[in-house]
Amino acid sequence: MAVKIVPSILSADQSDLGAVVRRLLTAGLDTIHLDVMDGNFVPPITFGAKLLADLKSAVGGVYDAHLMVARPGEQLELFAEAGADWITVHQEAAPHVHRLLDRIKTLGKKAGVSINPGTPVVQLETLFDVADLFLIMTVNPGWGGQGMIESCLDKVRWLKERVDTPVMVDGGVNEGTMARVAASGADLAVVGSALFQGDLGAILARLQEEAQTS
Repeated sequence: MAVKIVPSILSADQSDLGAVVRRLLTAGLDTIHLDVMDGNFVPPITFGAKLLADLKSAVGGVYDAHLMVARPGEQLELFAEAGADWITVHQEAAPHVHRLLDRIKTLGKKAGVSINPGTPVVQLETLFDVADLFLIMTVNPGWGGQGMIESCLDKVRWLKERVDTPVMVDGGVNEGTMARVAASGADLAVVGSALFQGDLGAILARLQEEAQTS
């Protein structure tokens, strides 16, 4: 079984994201990761719900909205209405994450929870019964192109020993690290800047080869 590659458009050419997403979908990457940043939980400001709605309408696809925002509870309905298929919130951003995940599911969406590198993975244990996805950040969130903190892959191993829920890795995934991501047992890997540094088809082929698990 191979790790599924989920492209992030954070590092893509922002002047024509519709064309970028169309190219990714044509290459067989059917799920698009949106790094939603509000300038509070993390310093940058990136995408809002309208971009998601416009992309969904113009080019289609499945969308994973990763809410790196200070008040995720205020955004759930907006992103659900915009067409998000998955909505992921941060454990660190809200005191009642279990409640948020329940709300996401009530909106008819898959509910994910993410933790930063400095957050102990054991904090996810109380969410085993409600989360549809666990997202392990392997960089400190905010910018694309960072080097992976590979010790965070131990969190993936810890989770895979305890749950059947899909586990996603996000941060620093490239041709040099994908094999170790696969070896950790991750089900999905967000790939951003590494996809946009040359010929997409050739890069993707190499990543997919490295993503094969034994």
